[in-house]
Amino acid sequence: MFKTSIFSEIPELKYEEPALEINKEEFIKTIKSRRSVRSYTNDKIPENEMMECLELALLAPTSSNLQCWEFYWVRESAKKEKLKEYCLNQPAASTAQELVVCVARTDTWKKNNREIISNFENSERKIPKAVLMYYKKIVPLAYNQGFFGLFGFVKRIALFFRGIKKVTPREPSSQGDMRVWAHKTTALACENLMLSLRAYGYDSCPMEGMDSKRIKKLLNLPKGAEVCMVVSAGKRASNGVYGKRLRLKSDNFIIEV
Repeated sequence: MFKTSIFSEIPELKYEEPALEINKEEFIKTIKSRRSVRSYTNDKIPENEMMECLELALLAPTSSNLQCWEFYWVRESAKKEKLKEYCLNQPAASTAQELVVCVARTDTWKKNNREIISNFENSERKIPKAVLMYYKKIVPLAYNQGFFGLFGFVKRIALFFRGIKKVTPREPSSQGDMRVWAHKTTALACENLMLSLRAYGYDSCPMEGMDSKRIKKLLNLPKGAEVCMVVSAGKRASNGVYGKRLRLKSDNFIIEV
């Protein structure tokens, strides 16, 4: 079904990107000071800084680099008021200076894949055959689920039997898998957005308490788009954090095997 060498062999690339030196203490401070803020001041976020944070969100890792996300920065007053209502008028929305609807797309992988291939084919540098093969052959095979998911069903059966004797990637092989795939990638970018806002001196709150159906209609989203979360942003008010951060014991979640 696919050549495992595409995954296991390192392609010959004439490209190097050294890792930059990072201020560890500042990074830790950014992580630890990011809180879900429920109340904001009236201080505005400069437009250029909000856009820079959104651009940084797009640098998050994404499966097969297919970038199955969209970020709707809701700025029009009437839509913004509706969005606050659809987020249950919770303070994290009603007091926010900015609201971003983070959308997972299960239906844009074909278009994005074509753009990636076009980018490679028009590149001045030589792209390894294995890379082109991956996007021309493996990506359509992996992400296409077919009419009514029939191709995905056939794939699932074939992968089951292949997996009896060989190490085999199993997903995505259904529309449900595609939804998980898209939301995973989008959530990674959401974290980038929230950490970027904190690094710029602002705060945020990821909200899942919302009427996703009404939000989808408000933004005129197509069938293959799903609201992953709404992220509010602004300057933290003095009462913006409701209490000390509560985390259960690390031993519950970090397991050495």
